[in-house]
Amino acid sequence: MDTTNEKSANRLAARSPQDIAIIWLVLGTALLIIWLSFTYRSSWSAHWPDYSHMVSNLPEPSAWLRWVLGDISEVAFYKHEFASIGLLAGAYLAYWANRTGKTWQGFTICYGSGLWPWLVTSSLLGLLLSNLLWGWTVTASSWQPTFAAFVSLPAAMVLMFGGGWKVTINGAIMGAVFVTPMCLLIVNYACNPLGLPAVIGNVSGMAVASVIAFLLCRYLPSLVKSEACAKPSDSAPAITKTPDYGLVWSLRRVMADFSEAPFFGNEWASLGLIAGALLAYTLNPTSPVYGTGLLPQLIAAQVLTSALGVVIWRRQWMLCGWYPTYVPLVSVVPAAVLTYGGSWQVIASSALLGALIAPPLACAISKRLPADMHAYIGNVLSMAISTLLIIPFIGLLIAH
Repeated sequence: MDTTNEKSANRLAARSPQDIAIIWLVLGTALLIIWLSFTYRSSWSAHWPDYSHMVSNLPEPSAWLRWVLGDISEVAFYKHEFASIGLLAGAYLAYWANRTGKTWQGFTICYGSGLWPWLVTSSLLGLLLSNLLWGWTVTASSWQPTFAAFVSLPAAMVLMFGGGWKVTINGAIMGAVFVTPMCLLIVNYACNPLGLPAVIGNVSGMAVASVIAFLLCRYLPSLVKSEACAKPSDSAPAITKTPDYGLVWSLRRVMADFSEAPFFGNEWASLGLIAGALLAYTLNPTSPVYGTGLLPQLIAAQVLTSALGVVIWRRQWMLCGWYPTYVPLVSVVPAAVLTYGGSWQVIASSALLGALIAPPLACAISKRLPADMHAYIGNVLSMAISTLLIIPFIGLLIAH
């Protein structure tokens, strides 16, 4: 009996303040969802409100909460609070598994840097600041890229310069002040007038703003130089066993690609993201993916393009250790499905062309970047160029 109590006490003592905060956050989110369900159930047409219900009720607090939470999964084009919560929950599980040395942790989250707490904090702060500063631009008829800071500069700065509050806060501020307005400008004054997919403006804005921010850090190094530790000490060493690049590895790699855009790159984070999106679709098919009802077709196309990329570029994975096969999954393929629909021609052509063109283009651009700029800039530039080239071609293809 004493031994059992001792073990329980040790487990409680082993929990960090971060663990306790996250547990309370999850419980609070669950209670909030339950409260929303009972409060607004009479005005819903299904088991959960659809996308149009959210945007038409802006700026009500409940609608804004859904919008901001949805921004976390916007990069995968799911735009739903359940997908976002699943992504964060899966990422935390992966981080905890890595920290405690679990064999089932999957690909080490955040590339074995041990920086996930700082990275996700900076990304979330950037997201909140972006919505506080630029949320006024969102209306029922006007979508805006308020999500951009969550999957761009703040996380890249943490990976480049390490952890600590100075990098975390400055990265979040730069994300909100540089990235989001740049995306707003390009989307509203270039993409919309020219009829181009908004993703081109989103990723172009991320690239331009990130170059400006990294140049600023080059000439003002005090923005990122910190005496704080660059890496948490409670993270277990990354597992360095050489993979066999076989079938199981390939399936895991395809799954991990779904969470590469927010810099997680882990199967558990991706599983949470997809599970949350599927739950949302089950409760109301017009709730995720902007109310289009295209979630099954979108996921199928994303799985296909990642699988094709992993197979086609397997040699590069073996040589480089990492290769940007996720690039078309969050750019070319979703843009094609949302533009032309979920027919098999659109799914197959966008998946194949994206897998063939986007990853090597991203790699080529990234290799030419200065050493003090994060390689993700090459990835987002590849997203913009690939989408700009492939989407019109698919339009011609299905027209004939």
